[in-house]
Amino acid sequence: MKRIFKMIKWFLLGLLALIIILVIVWFCISSGKIRTYTEPNSLSEKFVMDINGAPNGFFINSKNIDNPVLLLVSSGPGTDDYVFTDKYEDMQLENDYTVVYWDYRWMGIAYDGDANVDGITLDNLLDDTYQVTEYLKKRFDKEKIFIMGFSGGTQIALREVKRHPENYYAYIGMAQTVTDSYDRDTLMYNFMKKVFNEKNDSSALKRLENSVEKVEGENVRCTEWYNFVDLVHDAGGGTIRNKSEFTGIVIPILTCSCYTVSEKINYIRGMKMYRNTPLSKELKDFDYRQSIRSLEIPTFFISGEYDYNCPWELVEEYCNILSAPEKGFYKISGAAHSPLWENPEETCNILKKIKVICNS
Repeated sequence: MKRIFKMIKWFLLGLLALIIILVIVWFCISSGKIRTYTEPNSLSEKFVMDINGAPNGFFINSKNIDNPVLLLVSSGPGTDDYVFTDKYEDMQLENDYTVVYWDYRWMGIAYDGDANVDGITLDNLLDDTYQVTEYLKKRFDKEKIFIMGFSGGTQIALREVKRHPENYYAYIGMAQTVTDSYDRDTLMYNFMKKVFNEKNDSSALKRLENSVEKVEGENVRCTEWYNFVDLVHDAGGGTIRNKSEFTGIVIPILTCSCYTVSEKINYIRGMKMYRNTPLSKELKDFDYRQSIRSLEIPTFFISGEYDYNCPWELVEEYCNILSAPEKGFYKISGAAHSPLWENPEETCNILKKIKVICNS
Protein backbone atom coordinates (compact mmCIF):
# COMPACT_ATOMS: atom_id res chain seq x y z
CA MET A 1 0.00 0.00 0.00
CA LYS A 2 2.83 2.43 0.86
CA ARG A 3 4.40 1.69 -2.49
CA ILE A 4 1.14 2.58 -4.28
CA PHE A 5 0.86 5.87 -2.38
CA LYS A 6 4.47 6.62 -3.23
CA MET A 7 3.84 5.96 -6.92
CA ILE A 8 0.77 8.20 -6.86
CA LYS A 9 2.78 10.90 -5.10
CA TRP A 10 5.54 10.82 -7.72
CA PHE A 11 2.99 10.75 -10.53
CA LEU A 12 1.25 13.86 -9.18
CA LEU A 13 4.57 15.62 -8.67
CA GLY A 14 5.58 14.75 -12.23
CA LEU A 15 2.25 15.99 -13.54
CA LEU A 16 2.64 19.25 -11.62
CA ALA A 17 6.17 19.70 -12.99
CA LEU A 18 4.91 19.08 -16.53
CA ILE A 19 2.15 21.69 -16.10
CA ILE A 20 4.66 24.23 -14.77
CA ILE A 21 6.99 23.56 -17.72
CA LEU A 22 4.12 23.96 -20.21
CA VAL A 23 3.05 27.24 -18.59
CA ILE A 24 6.64 28.53 -18.75
CA VAL A 25 6.91 27.51 -22.42
CA TRP A 26 3.58 29.22 -23.14
CA PHE A 27 4.81 32.45 -21.58
CA CYS A 28 8.08 32.20 -23.51
CA ILE A 29 6.43 31.78 -26.91
CA SER A 30 3.90 34.54 -26.11
CA SER A 31 6.32 37.38 -26.69
CA GLY A 32 3.80 39.72 -28.29
CA LYS A 33 6.28 40.51 -31.07
CA ILE A 34 5.28 40.76 -34.73
CA ARG A 35 7.22 40.51 -38.00
CA THR A 36 10.16 42.87 -38.41
CA TYR A 37 12.27 43.70 -41.47
CA THR A 38 15.75 44.88 -42.38
CA GLU A 39 14.72 47.07 -45.33
CA PRO A 40 15.44 50.76 -44.62
CA ASN A 41 11.95 51.93 -45.60
CA SER A 42 10.11 49.16 -43.79
CA LEU A 43 7.63 49.36 -40.93
CA SER A 44 6.48 46.96 -38.23
CA GLU A 45 4.11 48.31 -35.60
CA LYS A 46 1.58 47.08 -33.08
CA PHE A 47 -0.38 49.63 -31.09
CA VAL A 48 -3.74 50.69 -29.64
CA MET A 49 -5.19 54.09 -30.50
CA ASP A 50 -8.38 55.97 -29.65
CA ILE A 51 -10.86 56.24 -32.53
CA ASN A 52 -14.15 58.04 -31.90
CA GLY A 53 -13.78 57.65 -28.14
CA ALA A 54 -12.96 53.92 -28.09
CA PRO A 55 -9.68 51.93 -28.21
CA ASN A 56 -8.83 50.32 -31.56
CA GLY A 57 -5.90 47.99 -32.25
CA PHE A 58 -3.49 47.97 -35.18
CA PHE A 59 -0.82 45.69 -36.62
CA ILE A 60 1.09 47.25 -39.53
CA ASN A 61 3.55 45.37 -41.74
CA SER A 62 5.37 46.89 -44.70
CA LYS A 63 8.68 46.32 -46.42
CA ASN A 64 8.30 49.67 -48.15
CA ILE A 65 5.94 52.33 -46.80
CA ASP A 66 5.84 53.95 -50.24
CA ASN A 67 3.69 51.02 -51.36
CA PRO A 68 -0.11 51.41 -51.42
CA VAL A 69 -1.90 51.02 -48.10
CA LEU A 70 -4.24 48.04 -47.70
CA LEU A 71 -6.67 48.16 -44.76
CA LEU A 72 -7.74 44.65 -43.76
CA VAL A 73 -11.14 44.77 -42.03
CA SER A 74 -11.09 41.85 -39.63
CA SER A 75 -13.43 38.88 -39.70
CA GLY A 76 -16.05 37.85 -37.19
CA PRO A 77 -16.79 40.69 -36.60
CA GLY A 78 -14.78 40.58 -33.42
CA THR A 79 -11.96 38.26 -34.54
CA ASP A 80 -8.42 39.56 -35.01
CA ASP A 81 -6.79 37.99 -38.08
CA TYR A 82 -3.14 38.81 -37.50
CA VAL A 83 -2.83 35.42 -35.79
CA PHE A 84 -2.93 33.80 -39.26
CA THR A 85 -0.17 36.06 -40.57
CA ASP A 86 1.88 34.97 -37.54
CA LYS A 87 1.03 31.30 -38.10
CA TYR A 88 1.42 31.08 -41.89
CA GLU A 89 4.81 32.62 -42.57
CA ASP A 90 4.68 32.11 -46.35
CA MET A 91 2.12 34.92 -46.60
CA GLN A 92 4.22 37.93 -47.63
CA LEU A 93 1.63 40.50 -48.73
CA GLU A 94 3.78 43.21 -47.14
CA ASN A 95 6.12 42.95 -50.16
CA ASP A 96 3.55 44.83 -52.24
CA TYR A 97 1.38 46.72 -49.75
CA THR A 98 1.59 48.45 -46.42
CA VAL A 99 -0.81 46.04 -44.72
CA VAL A 100 -2.89 47.35 -41.83
CA TYR A 101 -4.70 44.75 -39.71
CA TRP A 102 -7.42 46.53 -37.75
CA ASP A 103 -8.90 45.38 -34.43
CA TYR A 104 -12.25 47.15 -34.02
CA ARG A 105 -13.23 48.95 -30.87
CA TRP A 106 -12.71 46.82 -27.76
CA MET A 107 -11.69 43.65 -29.60
CA GLY A 108 -8.38 41.81 -29.94
CA ILE A 109 -5.49 43.81 -28.48
CA ALA A 110 -7.94 46.68 -27.82
CA TYR A 111 -10.12 44.61 -25.48
CA ASP A 112 -11.22 46.23 -22.25
CA GLY A 113 -13.28 44.50 -19.58
CA ASP A 114 -15.14 47.78 -19.04
CA ALA A 115 -16.11 48.09 -22.70
CA ASN A 116 -19.37 49.83 -23.53
CA VAL A 117 -21.01 46.94 -25.35
CA ASP A 118 -23.97 49.14 -26.30
CA GLY A 119 -21.53 51.29 -28.28
CA ILE A 120 -20.63 48.40 -30.60
CA THR A 121 -23.11 49.25 -33.34
CA LEU A 122 -22.97 49.17 -37.12
CA ASP A 123 -23.13 52.96 -37.36
CA ASN A 124 -20.25 53.35 -34.91
CA LEU A 125 -18.09 50.80 -36.73
CA LEU A 126 -18.75 52.49 -40.06
CA ASP A 127 -17.79 55.83 -38.52
CA ASP A 128 -14.68 54.14 -37.10
CA THR A 129 -13.81 52.77 -40.56
CA TYR A 130 -14.03 56.26 -41.99
CA GLN A 131 -11.77 57.72 -39.28
CA VAL A 132 -9.26 54.85 -39.57
CA THR A 133 -9.12 55.45 -43.32
CA GLU A 134 -8.57 59.18 -42.83
CA TYR A 135 -5.80 58.46 -40.33
CA LEU A 136 -4.04 56.09 -42.74
CA LYS A 137 -4.35 58.49 -45.68
CA LYS A 138 -2.85 61.31 -43.65
CA ARG A 139 -0.13 59.25 -41.97
CA PHE A 140 1.14 57.63 -45.18
CA ASP A 141 0.42 60.65 -47.39
CA LYS A 142 -1.99 58.80 -49.68
CA GLU A 143 -4.89 60.21 -51.66
CA LYS A 144 -6.70 56.88 -51.36
CA ILE A 145 -6.14 53.40 -49.95
CA PHE A 146 -7.25 49.85 -50.73
CA ILE A 147 -9.72 48.16 -48.40
CA MET A 148 -10.19 44.41 -48.03
CA GLY A 149 -12.91 42.89 -45.89
CA PHE A 150 -12.44 39.33 -44.71
CA SER A 151 -15.49 37.14 -44.01
CA GLY A 152 -17.71 38.96 -41.48
CA GLY A 153 -15.55 42.05 -42.00
CA THR A 154 -16.87 42.27 -45.57
CA GLN A 155 -20.19 43.44 -44.17
CA ILE A 156 -18.51 46.52 -42.75
CA ALA A 157 -16.05 47.18 -45.59
CA LEU A 158 -18.66 46.74 -48.33
CA ARG A 159 -21.07 49.16 -46.69
CA GLU A 160 -18.29 51.69 -46.12
CA VAL A 161 -17.17 51.77 -49.76
CA LYS A 162 -20.80 52.27 -50.71
CA ARG A 163 -20.90 55.30 -48.38
CA HIS A 164 -17.45 56.74 -49.15
CA PRO A 165 -16.11 55.45 -52.49
CA GLU A 166 -13.89 58.54 -52.78
CA ASN A 167 -11.54 57.12 -50.15
CA TYR A 168 -10.63 53.89 -51.91
CA TYR A 169 -8.83 52.69 -55.03
CA ALA A 170 -10.71 49.39 -54.87
CA TYR A 171 -12.82 47.13 -52.70
CA ILE A 172 -11.65 43.54 -52.18
CA GLY A 173 -13.99 41.02 -50.60
CA MET A 174 -12.16 37.93 -49.37
CA ALA A 175 -14.62 35.20 -48.38
CA GLN A 176 -17.38 37.70 -49.09
CA THR A 177 -20.56 37.44 -47.04
CA VAL A 178 -23.47 37.71 -49.49
CA THR A 179 -26.67 36.68 -47.71
CA ASP A 180 -27.95 34.86 -44.65
CA SER A 181 -30.93 33.48 -46.58
CA TYR A 182 -31.68 29.81 -47.16
CA ASP A 183 -29.66 30.04 -50.39
CA ARG A 184 -26.51 30.08 -48.25
CA ASP A 185 -27.74 27.41 -45.86
CA THR A 186 -28.73 25.09 -48.70
CA LEU A 187 -25.33 25.34 -50.43
CA MET A 188 -23.60 24.61 -47.11
CA TYR A 189 -25.96 21.73 -46.38
CA ASN A 190 -25.54 20.10 -49.81
CA PHE A 191 -21.75 20.35 -49.58
CA MET A 192 -21.66 18.76 -46.14
CA LYS A 193 -24.17 16.06 -47.02
CA LYS A 194 -22.09 15.03 -50.04
CA VAL A 195 -18.86 14.87 -48.01
CA PHE A 196 -20.39 12.95 -45.10
CA ASN A 197 -22.11 10.49 -47.46
CA GLU A 198 -18.80 9.81 -49.18
CA LYS A 199 -17.23 9.17 -45.77
CA ASN A 200 -20.18 7.04 -44.61
CA ASP A 201 -20.25 9.23 -41.52
CA SER A 202 -23.74 8.50 -40.20
CA SER A 203 -23.13 10.40 -36.97
CA ALA A 204 -22.26 13.63 -38.81
CA LEU A 205 -25.21 13.15 -41.17
CA LYS A 206 -27.54 12.83 -38.20
CA ARG A 207 -26.13 15.99 -36.61
CA LEU A 208 -26.50 17.76 -39.94
CA GLU A 209 -30.15 16.82 -40.33
CA ASN A 210 -30.82 17.91 -36.75
CA SER A 211 -29.33 21.34 -37.55
CA VAL A 212 -31.73 22.26 -40.35
CA GLU A 213 -35.36 22.42 -41.29
CA LYS A 214 -36.75 21.95 -44.79
CA VAL A 215 -38.22 25.01 -46.53
CA GLU A 216 -39.55 25.47 -50.04
CA GLY A 217 -38.87 22.17 -51.73
CA GLU A 218 -35.24 21.03 -51.55
CA ASN A 219 -34.02 24.09 -49.67
CA VAL A 220 -33.10 24.12 -45.99
CA ARG A 221 -32.79 26.69 -43.25
CA CYS A 222 -30.19 26.38 -40.48
CA THR A 223 -31.67 26.19 -36.98
CA GLU A 224 -28.42 25.69 -34.98
CA TRP A 225 -25.75 27.95 -36.46
CA TYR A 226 -22.76 27.07 -34.26
CA ASN A 227 -23.34 23.35 -34.72
CA PHE A 228 -23.75 23.97 -38.46
CA VAL A 229 -20.41 25.81 -38.70
CA ASP A 230 -18.69 23.12 -36.64
CA LEU A 231 -19.91 20.55 -39.17
CA VAL A 232 -18.64 22.70 -42.06
CA HIS A 233 -15.18 22.51 -40.50
CA ASP A 234 -15.51 18.73 -40.13
CA ALA A 235 -16.42 18.52 -43.82
CA GLY A 236 -13.32 20.49 -44.86
CA GLY A 237 -14.98 23.77 -45.83
CA GLY A 238 -14.29 25.85 -42.73
CA THR A 239 -11.74 28.46 -41.71
CA ILE A 240 -8.75 26.36 -42.79
CA ARG A 241 -9.17 23.48 -45.25
CA ASN A 242 -9.60 20.14 -43.47
CA LYS A 243 -9.02 21.61 -40.01
CA SER A 244 -11.49 21.77 -37.15
CA GLU A 245 -12.24 25.01 -35.34
CA PHE A 246 -9.95 23.83 -32.55
CA THR A 247 -6.93 22.98 -34.73
CA GLY A 248 -7.56 25.74 -37.26
CA ILE A 249 -8.33 28.63 -34.92
CA VAL A 250 -7.83 27.86 -31.22
CA ILE A 251 -4.40 26.21 -31.51
CA PRO A 252 -2.94 29.06 -33.63
CA ILE A 253 -4.19 31.58 -31.06
CA LEU A 254 -2.67 29.65 -28.16
CA THR A 255 0.68 29.01 -29.85
CA CYS A 256 1.29 32.26 -31.73
CA SER A 257 3.97 34.74 -30.68
CA CYS A 258 2.20 37.93 -31.80
CA TYR A 259 0.12 38.16 -28.61
CA THR A 260 1.19 38.15 -24.99
CA VAL A 261 -0.56 35.72 -22.65
CA SER A 262 -2.94 38.42 -21.44
CA GLU A 263 -3.67 39.46 -25.05
CA LYS A 264 -4.53 35.85 -25.92
CA ILE A 265 -6.97 35.70 -23.04
CA ASN A 266 -8.48 39.05 -24.05
CA TYR A 267 -8.70 37.88 -27.67
CA ILE A 268 -11.08 35.10 -26.60
CA ARG A 269 -13.00 37.41 -24.28
CA GLY A 270 -13.45 39.93 -27.07
CA MET A 271 -14.75 37.28 -29.48
CA LYS A 272 -17.34 36.18 -26.96
CA MET A 273 -18.32 39.77 -26.20
CA TYR A 274 -18.95 40.56 -29.87
CA ARG A 275 -21.56 37.81 -30.06
CA ASN A 276 -23.80 39.82 -27.73
CA THR A 277 -23.73 43.34 -29.11
CA PRO A 278 -26.20 45.50 -31.06
CA LEU A 279 -23.92 44.88 -34.06
CA SER A 280 -24.51 41.12 -33.97
CA LYS A 281 -28.26 41.76 -34.33
CA GLU A 282 -27.85 44.45 -36.99
CA LEU A 283 -25.82 42.17 -39.24
CA LYS A 284 -28.66 39.70 -39.69
CA ASP A 285 -31.39 39.39 -42.32
CA PHE A 286 -29.29 40.76 -45.17
CA ASP A 287 -28.93 40.04 -48.87
CA TYR A 288 -26.46 42.22 -50.74
CA ARG A 289 -27.76 40.85 -54.04
CA GLN A 290 -30.72 43.11 -53.35
CA SER A 291 -29.41 45.91 -51.11
CA ILE A 292 -26.04 46.73 -52.75
CA ARG A 293 -26.14 46.10 -56.48
CA SER A 294 -23.61 48.73 -57.59
CA LEU A 295 -20.35 50.28 -56.44
CA GLU A 296 -18.50 53.28 -57.83
CA ILE A 297 -15.02 51.76 -57.53
CA PRO A 298 -13.25 48.66 -58.90
CA THR A 299 -14.42 45.61 -56.96
CA PHE A 300 -12.82 42.20 -56.66
CA PHE A 301 -13.79 39.02 -54.85
CA ILE A 302 -11.46 36.25 -53.67
CA SER A 303 -12.83 32.91 -52.47
CA GLY A 304 -11.39 29.50 -51.69
CA GLU A 305 -12.60 26.64 -53.89
CA TYR A 306 -13.65 24.77 -50.73
CA ASP A 307 -15.13 27.73 -48.86
CA TYR A 308 -18.56 26.76 -47.58
CA ASN A 309 -18.52 29.09 -44.60
CA CYS A 310 -19.22 31.82 -47.18
CA PRO A 311 -20.02 29.62 -50.20
CA TRP A 312 -18.02 30.67 -53.23
CA GLU A 313 -20.95 30.03 -55.60
CA LEU A 314 -22.86 32.89 -53.97
CA VAL A 315 -19.84 35.18 -54.23
CA GLU A 316 -19.47 34.46 -57.94
CA GLU A 317 -23.19 35.08 -58.43
CA TYR A 318 -22.95 38.38 -56.55
CA CYS A 319 -19.98 39.47 -58.66
CA ASN A 320 -22.01 38.81 -61.81
CA ILE A 321 -24.95 40.85 -60.47
CA LEU A 322 -22.90 43.78 -59.19
CA SER A 323 -22.31 46.84 -61.33
CA ALA A 324 -18.81 48.35 -60.92
CA PRO A 325 -16.25 50.16 -63.13
CA GLU A 326 -14.03 47.07 -63.00
CA LYS A 327 -14.73 43.78 -61.29
CA GLY A 328 -13.43 40.26 -60.97
CA PHE A 329 -14.01 36.98 -59.16
CA TYR A 330 -11.06 34.76 -58.27
CA LYS A 331 -11.36 31.20 -56.91
CA ILE A 332 -8.22 30.09 -55.07
CA SER A 333 -7.18 26.47 -55.49
CA GLY A 334 -6.78 24.26 -52.45
CA ALA A 335 -8.15 26.89 -50.05
CA ALA A 336 -11.27 27.01 -47.94
CA HIS A 337 -12.31 30.14 -46.02
CA SER A 338 -8.87 31.81 -45.65
CA PRO A 339 -7.19 31.88 -49.09
CA LEU A 340 -4.71 34.63 -48.20
CA TRP A 341 -3.01 32.29 -45.73
CA GLU A 342 -3.89 28.86 -47.16
CA ASN A 343 -2.59 29.61 -50.66
CA PRO A 344 -0.59 32.83 -50.23
CA GLU A 345 1.30 32.63 -53.52
CA GLU A 346 -1.80 32.54 -55.71
CA THR A 347 -3.73 35.04 -53.59
CA CYS A 348 -0.88 37.54 -53.28
CA ASN A 349 -0.32 37.38 -57.04
CA ILE A 350 -3.96 38.33 -57.54
CA LEU A 351 -3.65 41.21 -55.07
CA LYS A 352 -0.54 42.37 -56.94
CA LYS A 353 -2.53 42.21 -60.17
CA ILE A 354 -5.33 44.30 -58.60
CA LYS A 355 -2.77 46.95 -57.69
CA VAL A 356 -1.68 47.12 -61.34
CA ILE A 357 -5.28 47.25 -62.60
CA CYS A 358 -5.89 50.25 -60.34
CA ASN A 359 -2.64 51.94 -61.42
CA SER A 360 -1.42 52.19 -57.82
